Amino acid sequence: MIGLIIIGDEILSGRRQDKHLSKAIELLGERGMALSWARYVGDDPERITADLRHALDSGDVVFSFGGIGATPDDHTRACAGRAIGRSLALHPQARELILQRSQEMADEAGQAFDPSAPDSLRRLQMGFFPEGAAIIPNPYNKIPGFTLEGRVHFLPGFPVMAWPMMAWALDHLHRDLHGKSQTREKAVVVYGAIESLLTPLMISIEDRFAPVKVFSLPSVDHPVHGRHIELGVKGSPELVDAAFEALQQGLSQFGASMGPISVR
Repeated sequence: MIGLIIIGDEILSGRRQDKHLSKAIELLGERGMALSWARYVGDDPERITADLRHALDSGDVVFSFGGIGATPDDHTRACAGRAIGRSLALHPQARELILQRSQEMADEAGQAFDPSAPDSLRRLQMGFFPEGAAIIPNPYNKIPGFTLEGRVHFLPGFPVMAWPMMAWALDHLHRDLHGKSQTREKAVVVYGAIESLLTPLMISIEDRFAPVKVFSLPSVDHPVHGRHIELGVKGSPELVDAAFEALQQGLSQFGASMGPISVR
């Protein structure tokens, strides 16, 4: 399975709107992969550590967004160390990349670069990862993320950095998973039906066409269809068509009024 952990008080308070969830679903879908779960957590070290420990123990591929900077509210690197039981150490590749970036910034500002200056040392804090970590390259500004156990990946909170880094990890570390979660959805708008009365049909379809799943999305004030239920099936392409045909037949026998069909 593939999961996300999205970190930051600013998300939970509403100061910023999360964009990672929808983009991660898009990046996975482009590779025939699907998201299994997602969690949001504030800047609480105990909670972050618990969620990262679960990620490490789960066996899942997990992407953690946010909190890997070097300001007082960036706890993720330390929490990752506690979760896996390892000390933080300056990663040699991260050190070189951060110093390269610092040199570039000094050159752009027309200033001399001093790797021992307090500002340079603060930047190097972003290269302290749990021992045994591997880096994830950052094409935006060279400040890397890192990965543990080859499957739990730590990325910045900035989308311009995080999204290409996630794409790199998917393409270089998890190419074997590409195409393993291809799914298809077919749904139909059902007018005037009561969801509870359709439940036996939904259960029957799932029993007959397992592991296909049936979904029901009721709406009471849709601007076009008014009160209706979007009823559909999702699963492997080879099973969805037969399951959807059976669903339509069941709805017809029920006397349901059906509208447009959608396919994803």
